[in-house]
Amino acid sequence: MSPPIQIKKHPFPSLLYLEWTLLAITALIAVIPPPLRRSRPRLPELSICGVFPDLSVCSILPELSIYSLIVFALMGLKLPRNSQKAKIFYTVIEILLILVIGLFGERFARLFPFLYIILVTRSCLIFQLPGRLFVTALSFTLFLVTTQLKYQLFSFQASPQAQERFRFLSLNWSLVFGLSLVFVLLMMNAVLSERHSREKLAIANEKLRQYALRIENQATLEERNRIAREIHDSLGHSLTALNLQLETALKLWQSNPGKAETFLATAKELGSKALNDVRQSVSTMRSNPLQEQSLERAIASLSENFHRSNGILPIYQINIEYSLPPEINTAIYRITQESFTNISKYAYATEVRLELTTTRGSLRLTIEDNGRGFDVRQNTTGFGLHSMRDRTLAIGGEFNINSALGSGCKITVDIPLTRLT
Repeated sequence: MSPPIQIKKHPFPSLLYLEWTLLAITALIAVIPPPLRRSRPRLPELSICGVFPDLSVCSILPELSIYSLIVFALMGLKLPRNSQKAKIFYTVIEILLILVIGLFGERFARLFPFLYIILVTRSCLIFQLPGRLFVTALSFTLFLVTTQLKYQLFSFQASPQAQERFRFLSLNWSLVFGLSLVFVLLMMNAVLSERHSREKLAIANEKLRQYALRIENQATLEERNRIAREIHDSLGHSLTALNLQLETALKLWQSNPGKAETFLATAKELGSKALNDVRQSVSTMRSNPLQEQSLERAIASLSENFHRSNGILPIYQINIEYSLPPEINTAIYRITQESFTNISKYAYATEVRLELTTTRGSLRLTIEDNGRGFDVRQNTTGFGLHSMRDRTLAIGGEFNINSALGSGCKITVDIPLTRLT
């Protein structure tokens, strides 16, 4: 439960301002005397002192009503929100103050039903739906009882015609007042329901943001682990072999220079391979791999690097009719990069084809090689394939892979562009 409501932290400031407006109107009407009527005699005040002005307590009751109205107004600045007993006690005090104002307030009695509207509004802020319904029904019942009591007091000094007129006006006023209470209750329920829905939506959005952050951190961690494994498996292996080649060349340098030169040439090849591995790892870790260049140029660079490393120049065909969002460009680049890496490591291919085209509302990427292939039912758990599939699904696309032992491999990525526009 939230702490008691304060002026600066009121959940509905407009309701608080409306409440003050009603109280100000009530006090203003009490101060301004009613207009004199020449055509018919003015009705007496509908309060006990208005009917029995000779009572000894009538000299202090108007001041008591004014103080009661002030206390009632100040109670709206701090509503109980924790203890159920405090809520009930608070509501009982409000009802007693309204009864004092209505029965002994003379001019205040003309507008005291507006205080019941304020009572219902406050009850909606502190009670659940059953409590709101009970307070609304109790307010209407007390209004009817008070009206009947006033009628009994008024009948002592009024003619039968005036009594009949007062009864008719009381019936109309009761109907209007009852409808007003129902309207206020429905309005407050709608406002509170809308506020509750917005709070739930805000909580859901915050949970979703935290979940997305955790997913991003997990993806970053997995990517770092993959790069660490690649550095250990490729660069570490290359440097170890390079060190062995250099040691052997040093040992043979005096006794067999020709053979030592062979080991040095092998060491140079291993150094070049290690350098390529470092470049590839650095390229993988870039936050913006395209580096402000077009997707066509970025794929061309990947093809050139693949050619330098494997001696095979990929055949690529790119036909993009319009510009793509950055997230699609990055995903296509990473999928192509991962595909080339897998082909270089495992495929032993002699021909690689890449086709990137845009059709009506969709983008298709196809990468195919004539390597040794693999059984897709047994070799789909690798990090590279998972990474390509996850990148495709993240932008609403569809990832397919077709391969068989001795028949090469074909990767197809279909991305519906209409979902991202």
